[in-house]
Amino acid sequence: MPLFWKPYKSDVTAFIEVLKANKPTLEAEQRAGRARLWDRALDRSEQAEWRDAALPQQPYVYQTKTGA
Repeated sequence: MPLFWKPYKSDVTAFIEVLKANKPTLEAEQRAGRARLWDRALDRSEQAEWRDAALPQQPYVYQTKTGA
């Protein structure tokens, strides 16, 4: 391996490193946003109610219901 060899760094990796250097709170903000939207405790009783309230889908959804 020659002495002047440098490991390759993609443009995207360089951009992310600059972005994180300019805004050090970025990862904490991302984690807070994820916690607000996705990391929630599940209520099993509400899930059961939601599952029980679901209506079965008719075989052909675009067919209008007939009187029969």
